[in-house]
Amino acid sequence: MPEVVITYKKPETLKILKSLAKYLDFKMSSDKNKKQSSLDDILIPGDKTLNISELENIFTGSGIDAKKLREEAWKRTK
Repeated sequence: MPEVVITYKKPETLKILKSLAKYLDFKMSSDKNKKQSSLDDILIPGDKTLNISELENIFTGSGIDAKKLREEAWKRTK
């Protein structure tokens, strides 16, 4: 079914659209029913002033391999 999004400023417009919906046989839904899929709410910008070289001492000599870490941390459960 085709979908149309109508934006309006005046509350009277909503009343008119509701009355038209009865006569033209279309459904109306509000944004409250739809789940927002925007990633802007999820993503947090990183701190560019952070000096990650300070973390080098923690991981040096620990024998941590990126491949091994990925295999252990992200095991798929079957």
